[in-house]
Amino acid sequence: MNEHDDLLSDAEREALAVLAVPPALAQRVLVVDDNQVNREALCLYLKTKGLDCITADGAQAALECLKREPRIGVMITDLRMEPKDGLELIRQIRESERAALSIIVVSGDTDVKEAVDVMHLGVVDFLLKPVDLGRLLELVRKELGIN
Repeated sequence: MNEHDDLLSDAEREALAVLAVPPALAQRVLVVDDNQVNREALCLYLKTKGLDCITADGAQAALECLKREPRIGVMITDLRMEPKDGLELIRQIRESERAALSIIVVSGDTDVKEAVDVMHLGVVDFLLKPVDLGRLLELVRKELGIN
């Protein structure tokens, strides 16, 4: 025990600890889709719900965004993209320093095997298009720790 530990009460130490920790920056949502209309509509919806959202127009752009933007806490991705699909994107993320990233998949065209493969990669959920926006918002907020 340090000789100065008795100078502060427990309550004073807790108050000081809160002041010493800088406020956390809000986490961002990354929406990945090679269809501009889908991508921008989803991001706009999330912004109207108070979420900080950015977009990427495909897998390569998403990987670059994840490297330069540490505040991304959730990624929402389509599966059907060119030239690299969403399944390959998720695999690459799971093998990177961002392996723990929360990922939600949205897709309008899939089969059971592909859905199972995606779930085995540890995604939060797999939603079919047209997306239930209420369910998506609920999942995103849960993953970001927002009530």
